[in-house]
Amino acid sequence: MSGTTDRIGLRVARYRPDRDHEPGWQEYEVPMREEWTVLDGLTHVKDEVDPTLVFRWSCRMGICGSCGMNVDDEPRLTCGTFLSDYAPGPVTVEPLAHFPVVRDLVVDLSDFMEKLPTVKPWIIRDDDAVPDQEGEGDGEYLQTPEELDAYKQFSMCINCMLCYAACPVYGLDPDFVGPAAIALAERYDLDSRDHGARERLDVLIEHEGVYGCTFVGECTRVCPKHVDPAGAIQRYKLKAAQESVKAFLLPRALRR
Repeated sequence: MSGTTDRIGLRVARYRPDRDHEPGWQEYEVPMREEWTVLDGLTHVKDEVDPTLVFRWSCRMGICGSCGMNVDDEPRLTCGTFLSDYAPGPVTVEPLAHFPVVRDLVVDLSDFMEKLPTVKPWIIRDDDAVPDQEGEGDGEYLQTPEELDAYKQFSMCINCMLCYAACPVYGLDPDFVGPAAIALAERYDLDSRDHGARERLDVLIEHEGVYGCTFVGECTRVCPKHVDPAGAIQRYKLKAAQESVKAFLLPRALRR
């Protein structure tokens, strides 16, 4: 289906497990408006043309990460991807690669949700109490702007899964924990309030952790929030190498 000056074609992957043996394609035409995103085009199809089309979205503002899909073979947030950039079309829209398809453009993210807790993406403390100004009771652990800046970049992850869809390693080795999980682990390692770096390193030095990565760098390239998961993985490889040197040179009691 070819686009015209006021219309553009969408070539959309369809899969309805209750009736389809395998995924197929369906073509639509939508209005070609300068301000319309791919998500707007899909919404028009669902509202005006084919209510059976299924896709995931929420905020429309590039914050929630729900609307990630492959657009012309590139993992993108469809709420920030404009139809006009693909004129005259057609625009191919598919579910994110490397995940099981639930229906049409919706994928199952259970694998990521199961792996994420293994890297302990939360603040771990050696002590339970938070001191107040007198050193007792429940107070706050304050941070300077510089301490916040140390991990802020890695805290911007919105779990959109674009990095997983772009990662050839995850596509070949489903045991790989994946770039977003490693980036979130680094976020807490760099937090001045956290004491859990060693616990995360013990998990991520395994093959399914950072050493599964061959540093293609696609995860960082497609990240809509500039988190740089490839950089986080390289940081972890350096920490793992340093730990190996410590293990060789120092008794265990002196390594921390």
